[in-house]
Amino acid sequence: MTTAVLAERRKLGKSGPAVFPIALGCMGMSGMYGPADEPESLATIHAAIDAGVNLLDTGDFYGMGHNEMLLAKALRFQREDVLLSVKFGAQRGPSGVWLGYDARPAAVQTALAYSLRRLGVEYIDIYRPSRLDPQVPIEDTIGAIQRMVEAGYVRHIGLSEMGPETIRRAAAVHPIVDLQIEYSLVSRGPEKKIFPVLDELGIGVTAYGVLSRGLLTGSRPTAKSDIRGHFPRFQGENRARNEQLVGRLKKLAADKGVTAAQLATAWVMAKSKTIVPVMGARTQAQLAETLKALEVRLTPAEIAALEAEVSAEAVAGTRYDSNQMKVLDSEK
Repeated sequence: MTTAVLAERRKLGKSGPAVFPIALGCMGMSGMYGPADEPESLATIHAAIDAGVNLLDTGDFYGMGHNEMLLAKALRFQREDVLLSVKFGAQRGPSGVWLGYDARPAAVQTALAYSLRRLGVEYIDIYRPSRLDPQVPIEDTIGAIQRMVEAGYVRHIGLSEMGPETIRRAAAVHPIVDLQIEYSLVSRGPEKKIFPVLDELGIGVTAYGVLSRGLLTGSRPTAKSDIRGHFPRFQGENRARNEQLVGRLKKLAADKGVTAAQLATAWVMAKSKTIVPVMGARTQAQLAETLKALEVRLTPAEIAALEAEVSAEAVAGTRYDSNQMKVLDSEK
């Protein structure tokens, strides 16, 4: 039996399920980072499940439903082997343009109905609004999902990119199992105000952007459809400055005999057992590399050295563009 399969599971908060210490994020399998290969995507999902991964993350707006239909194809005979985490609320037009968010109670039920049909399942394990809808009290949104829990269509409720006050208000309506939020060596904002609230309330973390969308491994946007081309950290002088951080990370990784991706992932897992990194592996090779991070052990001294060399304060550019940063509840 492989090390991956034997990995100790982590509980999502005090009320959530036990999950493999690494989750599979499926967004990149639906064109968000450029063209994807469907047979390879399906093989990667199956390889992840075979390795013990039991939490798969998607969103109904990933490829305008394509990602959910891809998962339906992958999980036709393995539904009971996995937990499905689904985000909803982001609105997109036929061209792919982003139109805002809709988390009204009626929209919650409509989005859920379509997700259940596309996924080909009778329930979703963790359902979450992708962002805070500024026009809708979070109590109304969570209350609507709670009714879907009571009706048996949803098992647990999660949040995504929300700040301390919103998290408290949501948790007062119904237990929240986890907050999905960007967290990495160069994106450490949640540590100051958000993580203490999660610890207080017994809410877990599913961390995305652990590699800062490939920035920490030296990956570059190569296709017009790759959304990273719109992110400040990948642009112009910012990119050039960030290459210096990437170089430092790669050197530290080489000294330890691992890859930059493995070291950055191991760092996130070492920060707290309440954190489960959501890794966007699109190929079997990327998945295999990611799972090797489970074997990396970091001492307190190594963690301190890593944080000093690859400092969040030194990264050039914000994680999203200025317009998105203004509306993110987690950044307020």
